[in-house]
Amino acid sequence: MLTGKQKRFLRSKAHHLDPIFQVGKGGTNTNMYKQIEDALEARELIKVSVLQNCEEDKDSVAEQLTHNTRADLVQVIGNTIVLYKESKNQKTIELPS
Repeated sequence: MLTGKQKRFLRSKAHHLDPIFQVGKGGTNTNMYKQIEDALEARELIKVSVLQNCEEDKDSVAEQLTHNTRADLVQVIGNTIVLYKESKNQKTIELPS
């Protein structure tokens, strides 16, 4: 679980990132969870865009993604979800305590 200070730090890091995944009409699925887990292992911090034609609510999509990838939800802003998961092998982000 992330503290407020850590979330603030990660939001500032994520500000300049572009979304690398999009959730559309089909919603989320197991293949997407696997790909997001792989991206989190490589990058630690990613953005996911929820398209307007998505039938699910952005907050429920964020909950599904965090639950199925075991990542921490940093922020939901607009239609963008920011996720963080500490990498096992390629740790690059040092969180403040």
